[in-house]
Amino acid sequence: MTTATIDVVDELAGVRAGDALDTLRRRRPVTREQLQASYDALFAPRDDSAFPRAERLLVAAFATRSTADDATARFYADAARDADFPRAALVLAEASAAATAGPFGTYREEGLRTESTDGRRYEPSLAARDALGERLAAALVHTHLLTFRPREADDAAQARLLDAGWNPDGIVTLSQLVSFLAFQQRVAAGLRAIARTQEVPA
Repeated sequence: MTTATIDVVDELAGVRAGDALDTLRRRRPVTREQLQASYDALFAPRDDSAFPRAERLLVAAFATRSTADDATARFYADAARDADFPRAALVLAEASAAATAGPFGTYREEGLRTESTDGRRYEPSLAARDALGERLAAALVHTHLLTFRPREADDAAQARLLDAGWNPDGIVTLSQLVSFLAFQQRVAAGLRAIARTQEVPA
């Protein structure tokens, strides 16, 4: 597969060559390069047999849309539609229905239990599960768990993925993908916020 020829965060944040945000990003060239390299590794892998690229884009569309309706969510929604239009429509509908704010979850540590909070838990409908397939449906459940209830991502959650047909390599990549998307979405949102104020930190 070919790697991306653009800097995706620049596109998501509306960065233009030579503008203030471009100058800001170039102050941390290694960080900039590593973020793009992570995107390339996740979405243009040499071997995607354990987690096909189309499924990665569907998961990305779900993860980003369930968090916010922003440029990042729209970017992955478009990419998911290009990769798998029939399932993308359903995944996006599921993401909109599952959208919430977090994180939630239960602390096991004695001194932190009073900080536990409860919130929305996502389970696809039977119709959605049939249309998406057990493998992708399980991935969406796990994505929602990692995004909004990360402290509850335990052995039982991984076992559910294994039961749905995921192998260990695919599960690791799924976890890496969700983590990357959360970071990428926050970075892009932060840059857009800076652009709105037209104030670039010294």
